[in-house]
Amino acid sequence: MKISIITATYNSASTIVETLDSLNEQTYDNIEHIIIDGGSTDNTLELVKAYGKRVSIVISEKDEGIYDALNKGISVATGDIIGILHSDDMFAYIDAVSDIAKVFFDNTVDACYGDLSYISRSGDNRVVRTWIAGDYSESKYKYGWMPPHTTFYMKNALYKKLGGYDTALKIAADYDAMLRYTLVAKINIVYIPKILIYMKVGGVSTRLSQKFESLKDELIVMKRYNLGGVMTFMKKKIYKLPQFFKIVK
Repeated sequence: MKISIITATYNSASTIVETLDSLNEQTYDNIEHIIIDGGSTDNTLELVKAYGKRVSIVISEKDEGIYDALNKGISVATGDIIGILHSDDMFAYIDAVSDIAKVFFDNTVDACYGDLSYISRSGDNRVVRTWIAGDYSESKYKYGWMPPHTTFYMKNALYKKLGGYDTALKIAADYDAMLRYTLVAKINIVYIPKILIYMKVGGVSTRLSQKFESLKDELIVMKRYNLGGVMTFMKKKIYKLPQFFKIVK
């Protein structure tokens, strides 16, 4: 079973080596690592060439943002399963991809997700907060819940059938995609109760400067799927509070 892992980069030299190293260390053998670069002007591509031992596809050209880049990756992926590893994220342990692959030994499983920890960008990789996603339940959506996108892996055939990311949404296209796959298409999704990914705080979706854009996008998505509006958005923020105490489910 081949697993395609897509990494979108743009001037990612400060973080990409850790990302590549974490993938290089994975014990699972059959990995196709795809780099979609937005035309970096730093030495990102040189670092990918030097450290990307498992990189098999590199595309570097101007894009319309991260979701456009991910869509390009999906379009060229040849693996049975597709997942995302952002250019400032890392796998939490060396058997993470193996644990993901094991889930798909059951042919009835369409997708899986797990937990993630947010870590400091200061260099010490200190855990700032942890998101324990918990078992899947549609009832969680009324609180603004979604499977952690960076831990989400789905069959390639379903990406081809259901489509990728809505590039009109600059911040919340992952939220839209998760709802489209799970709430609308009713895919069979399985929860892996392990921290699979370390995500550095301060990425595209965690910068304070992006919060207004995030609010606008998320309200559009909530309305699109009849999940309410401002109240659901507020519930989502409240629902996240226990993450800072590392107990949220």
